Amino acid sequence: MIKASNISHFYGAEQVLYNLSFEIKEGGFVFLSGESGSGKSTLLSILSTLLKPSSGELLIDEVSIDKIKNIDSFRQNRIGFVFQFHYLINYLSVYENIALAALEEKKQNINKILEELGILEFSSRYPNEISGGQRQRVAVARALVNEPKIIFADEPTGSLDSKNSTIVYELLREAVKNGTTVVVASHDMQIESYATQIIRLKDGQIL
Repeated sequence: MIKASNISHFYGAEQVLYNLSFEIKEGGFVFLSGESGSGKSTLLSILSTLLKPSSGELLIDEVSIDKIKNIDSFRQNRIGFVFQFHYLINYLSVYENIALAALEEKKQNINKILEELGILEFSSRYPNEISGGQRQRVAVARALVNEPKIIFADEPTGSLDSKNSTIVYELLREAVKNGTTVVVASHDMQIESYATQIIRLKDGQIL
């Protein structure tokens, strides 16, 4: 599914990742663990194709990212993103926020996903009319709507209490059961009980 070979990265003269090599199998729930400054968010950005590594090679489904001609189309069709902050558009309803990210042929999935996440009743409301936990569930719905092969999540529960964090992790685990590969970078050790693979980083290296 994902193969990283000798991935290194620099920000200017500062090296933050050092020759990382590993594989992630299809259908896994992967936990990128590490303290602030360990390089986990940079690694997640590289794995999700949002950042090009300074050196090394990244393969997704045996295809080198460097050889993908239309990376935007690749992301929209194959990858879902969940971030610490929901990044919903305040002047669009819950339904409209998800529809904006959906491929035309996938818009039929929206109400079904909202119902599965327990937020269908809020579909016509605006982000400032629902709670923080509900907004993050909308963000998860947005990531799931195109039925991506991979979901990347960067501190997805960083702004949530423990109850809503558990809800988000359960939703991601359900996505794994349905065949999606999930990769989460987080400080939250609660996620260990959900993970099928843990990649621990310290000072840009795998422990």
